Amino acid sequence: MENLFRLADHDESSARRCVVVNGPVIVGAGPSGLATAALLRDQGVPFVVLEKTDCIASLWQKRTYDRLKLHLPKQFCQLPKLPFPEDFPEYPTKSQFIGYLEAYARRFDINPQFNECVQSARYDETSGWWHVQTVSTAGGSRGEVEYLCRWLVVATGENAECVTPDFEGLAEFGGDVMHACEYKSGEKFAEKKVLVVGCGNSGMELSLDLCNHDALPAMVIRDSVHVLPREVMGISTFGLAVLLMKRLPLWLVDKLLLILAWLVLGNVEKYGLKRPLVGPMELKNTKGKTPVLDIGALAKIRSGEIKVVPGIKKFSPGQVELVNGEKHDVDSVILATGYRSNVPYWLKESEFFSKEGFPKSSFPNGWKGNSGLYAVGFTRRGLCGASSDAINIAQDIGKEYKEKMGQKKTSTPTHRRCISQY
Repeated sequence: MENLFRLADHDESSARRCVVVNGPVIVGAGPSGLATAALLRDQGVPFVVLEKTDCIASLWQKRTYDRLKLHLPKQFCQLPKLPFPEDFPEYPTKSQFIGYLEAYARRFDINPQFNECVQSARYDETSGWWHVQTVSTAGGSRGEVEYLCRWLVVATGENAECVTPDFEGLAEFGGDVMHACEYKSGEKFAEKKVLVVGCGNSGMELSLDLCNHDALPAMVIRDSVHVLPREVMGISTFGLAVLLMKRLPLWLVDKLLLILAWLVLGNVEKYGLKRPLVGPMELKNTKGKTPVLDIGALAKIRSGEIKVVPGIKKFSPGQVELVNGEKHDVDSVILATGYRSNVPYWLKESEFFSKEGFPKSSFPNGWKGNSGLYAVGFTRRGLCGASSDAINIAQDIGKEYKEKMGQKKTSTPTHRRCISQY
């Protein structure tokens, strides 16, 4: 066990604490981490949840716009063992969803270690323990903590870091530039010309919100995009797709969805919204690219209140030049350019996760790696996929944990610097 303690004891003058966790360490206190923790609690397995911010679900609480609602019906977004309240609407608001998650954490007695940012996690083959090193800023002071655990659950998700493209001339643009994660409301953009870069659900909804606050948005659509109605005759399009996929091949489901979209929305390509060659559900499953569920932006595009423009060539002071040679005066730029995984920055492992920070195995086999490593919330299937992962992970760890508890007590670090246990 000498190697197990070498890192913890290498510098007596350091402020690093060593914490032994008898169950898993879960990195991330978003919906995926909470679901896993709740199911582990149900199995009687101890755990520690590490969260780099000061709250649960920080993406929802700190990096979303005010008008946001769940894009899918609530039955597809609830976490295991706790349905949404019956009086919640079909598409809960941002504040309702945050309230639900906070109630979920209270219900299952989940108390994350807040303000603990994981710097690295590596597996020690000699000892069979994971070493998770964090920097803690709790209480206003900075300290280093090393957690030792048999199981590591990566729950930082698909949207941990903002993607910010490097456009030529953007630094000299001179107007307001922000990522969509900083956008709250279109109120301060009234009468301003706003360039929204990106045409996913966020780009479409931000453009709609800007319109509703009397701004003058133009939306950059560089790539093809599927736009579907959120509902067809009061029935959720996504719910219909899920039902059809249980009975029909994927290619046929996509054909039916596109026919319905054409009947409800008409020909959207004449407005600059070119559809991909691959169907919407196949594209979602293989590339993780979610179709846009229209909640009103398309009507604004038809009326000309939202302009659709092609890709960006470069920026200059107060202006953007497009790839077609057109130049437009712009007051502000909002980058609805998405997010990415941050796993490659801190997880010292290359067999299970790809260099893009996603499990190499596709759904439904991307939840378990080797040496007690797990991933939850990387399925590109939203909260449904995360819940499925959480169920599998909790059952798997629960089984191993009970087997170890039933055996002769395994060796546990008892070094003098390992001052805490969970």
